[in-house]
Amino acid sequence: MCTSSSLWHCLEEVLDSTEEYKRRKRRIYLKLEELLSKIQNIGYEPKTEFDLHDVDVDVKEDVIKEHSEKLALAFGLLVTEEGLPLVIAKNLMICGDCHNMAKFVSLIEDRVIIIRDVKRFYYFADGLCSCGDYW
Repeated sequence: MCTSSSLWHCLEEVLDSTEEYKRRKRRIYLKLEELLSKIQNIGYEPKTEFDLHDVDVDVKEDVIKEHSEKLALAFGLLVTEEGLPLVIAKNLMICGDCHNMAKFVSLIEDRVIIIRDVKRFYYFADGLCSCGDYW
């Protein structure tokens, strides 16, 4: 809680935290772009059929690019030590494109990725998923 005497200090803290938030967000999106570029070089193609919006394919690619699992993957890679497993939990089902991306990321980053959705746990390692692509 800010008092009138500390208002300037509180404002500086808010601005600093806002700038920090913007920097972190920018880093996450840059990491995501880096990941997408790497996995596209080895065969990943966005599966736009999983986006149900009635828009052009290019727009669908932009929409699915920002799914929460993808952002969580990018964030996890930024904040964890190399080689540690990434664990992501979500309250909705994973879409096929995010599932496919997790397989590719597990391969290029040499990481175990575990994603839990409302139905099951998915264990990604070496470009494969424990569900055998039956999700």
